[in-house]
Amino acid sequence: MNRPNILLIMTDEHAPMYSGPYGHPLVQTPFMDQLAAEGATFANAYCNSPLCLPSRMSFMTGRYINQIGAFDNASPLPSDAVTWAHRLRAVGYDVVLSGKQHFCGPDQLHGFRSQLARDLHAELWTKDGVLRGTPDWSKGTPPADKPWGGVAEAGPGTTLEIEVDDLVEEQALAYLRDPARKERPWALNVSFIAPHFPLVVPERFFNLYPLDQIDMPEIPPGHLESQHPVHQRMRAMFGGVDFPEEQVRRARAGYYGLITYLDEKIGRLLAVLEETGQRDNTLIVHFSDHGEMNGEHGMWRKSSMYEASAKVPLQMVYPGEIPAGQHIGEVVSLVDLVATIVDVADAPSAGPLDGDSLLGLLQGQDANWKDEAFSEYLAHGVKRPTAMLRCGRYKLHYSLGDSPQLYDVEADPNEFDDLANHPAHAATLAVLQKRLLSEWDPVAIEAQVRQSQQDRLLIEQATQQDRLLIEQAMQRSPNQ
Repeated sequence: MNRPNILLIMTDEHAPMYSGPYGHPLVQTPFMDQLAAEGATFANAYCNSPLCLPSRMSFMTGRYINQIGAFDNASPLPSDAVTWAHRLRAVGYDVVLSGKQHFCGPDQLHGFRSQLARDLHAELWTKDGVLRGTPDWSKGTPPADKPWGGVAEAGPGTTLEIEVDDLVEEQALAYLRDPARKERPWALNVSFIAPHFPLVVPERFFNLYPLDQIDMPEIPPGHLESQHPVHQRMRAMFGGVDFPEEQVRRARAGYYGLITYLDEKIGRLLAVLEETGQRDNTLIVHFSDHGEMNGEHGMWRKSSMYEASAKVPLQMVYPGEIPAGQHIGEVVSLVDLVATIVDVADAPSAGPLDGDSLLGLLQGQDANWKDEAFSEYLAHGVKRPTAMLRCGRYKLHYSLGDSPQLYDVEADPNEFDDLANHPAHAATLAVLQKRLLSEWDPVAIEAQVRQSQQDRLLIEQATQQDRLLIEQAMQRSPNQ
């Protein structure tokens, strides 16, 4: 395989079940449907941590977050961490970023030659050079003092996030149209904020989804009251109350509108590849950093190991190399995507990767695929390490200090029937727990996370104290 161009279309907070290729009857995604027709769609792809920064740093490095210290949204990736961007540049690729990659801290490139647009979320989490939002597990998971505001604010309109995504698209299209693209292979990571909250979208997209047609979350009677404690604690801390039905419909309509808004951007990227004669020599990958609970299980946002939070869309198109119209059911994760990018580019393999290339699976040559995915969560909303291991049809939720959860996600895709206490599934539970804990030490990881949190909180406190003293001095001497 010659080194192809690589177009990575990364979205934020898109649960795959809310799109046409994954079977949703309402959400309009014609260009995602086109990708499904022209390439491969993975039915069971997972992120390696259901939160923006950890998931993205895992994606950049191809490593699990406990290996790189990217625990939460205020954990900077060390500048000497090798990323796939470094690997591709080492073999001659022009590697650039347009949009969000959530690099907190001073290094905003991590191997990319250039940022073409703007990373709004990196700006929001880093102010005056100081990281904001470090969790503090020593305080536990205190309930929110008010309901999460993202549901009530949903509706038609525009936001700074929309403006930034429009800029991201504009700069990406200009890059693709530049004649210099013909001079050497390129890798463009176009990363949109949509459909991440705020659940506000231009009116024409919101109006595609009349409120009386919006499907409501499926929550069986008594489910929330009997939910596992790890989910109850997170729901309370995130302000997940019993929102009025009209607000839930508006929030889901806003989410669906953002997905269609995003889908149009995918369409324009594909059109420019065609227009510039680059389509046949470009590997196109569409994926997201994590999902969105969207009201399911009484939860919003992400951070849990439920399917709507941990599962992601993953589609790959490369004419002549990836057979069209494939629907791949094997379990994979985003570290496998990183290994695939490195494989396709024939890039240096120096340094470890935690994933395996998907090329054999895509080309029907890997009959012994591992069929598993691992994800971990070490940030706000929990008080101790949590993890997920999906092996074949079964999925283990593990929370240190709590009872385990086991689901057959083929028979029970909404994860309502916890099999952990069923005698018939005791052997399966034991096998999955042994597999998880053989390579993941939650006690040691907890010590690392707590120390990291306290170190960063101390730095934040020290910097804030300096700023306070400066402000007080300026107030005493207003004319100086």
